[in-house]
Amino acid sequence: MSDSPPFSELGTKPVDAGLPFARRRVGFPGACGRLGICGDPVLSVIVPLRNEALNVVPLAQQIFKALEKNPSPLELLFVDDASTDETWRQILEAQRADARVRPLRHLRHGGQSAALWTGLCAARGDVLSTLDGDLQNDPADVPLLLAQLPEWDLVCGVRARRMDNGVRRFSSGVARTARRLMLGVDFRDIGCNLRVMKRSVLQTLLPFDGLHRFLPLLAHDAGARVKEMPVAHHPRVAGQSKYGVWNRMGRGMYDLAMIAWYRKRQLANVAVVEHEPARLG
Repeated sequence: MSDSPPFSELGTKPVDAGLPFARRRVGFPGACGRLGICGDPVLSVIVPLRNEALNVVPLAQQIFKALEKNPSPLELLFVDDASTDETWRQILEAQRADARVRPLRHLRHGGQSAALWTGLCAARGDVLSTLDGDLQNDPADVPLLLAQLPEWDLVCGVRARRMDNGVRRFSSGVARTARRLMLGVDFRDIGCNLRVMKRSVLQTLLPFDGLHRFLPLLAHDAGARVKEMPVAHHPRVAGQSKYGVWNRMGRGMYDLAMIAWYRKRQLANVAVVEHEPARLG
């Protein structure tokens, strides 16, 4: 346990949710700055949270245990998306146990993508890892993904044996088929938020409500080297899922149409020649 004093109850600085704040504070798109405290962590682990009070402390313990053999200094960013339960209190408790925990709190509910973007922009590491806060992702898989990073820019987990109900598995299957037909790109499990990436990947991203679903696709389209590999998936033991048929499959299809439009309108790389003035004499 560190002797460093804990942050104040609102963390280092209040962080409001919503993309206009992100654009105003850190640049748009993709030009993330680095907020926070002194120090130079190499690895930043980012976990968006919404009403996951019972999962916070166990998850922090699992993450630090999984990475205890990693020689790189790390930080753990818990981003509380304006939870209405004791999630924020539990985050502060986790910080009191280990000063590597950085609490960030949205002052109003912004959604999973907004919380993810807040964490990405606040992270100070050159290597970034993301995972869900429901204990269904296994932190023990993070070192396995990190081992692939020298050869890849973004490594994404694929839930080999999903422990979700039939509705979630069905909606994911429909979404995968739609992505393959509309976009011509086939990611096996674009909904798995267990990922590791180089900081350079941030420059390929557009902060929008739905980013967490399409992050691998945006990075791939921008030329990043993206790899998928199998990871474990556990049944939820505490808290409740935030997703149903509409905000999972319905919203995903809506966002898919937007991404298809964006890809057609995206500016292509164009070769440029600069003419230098002739030198006199």
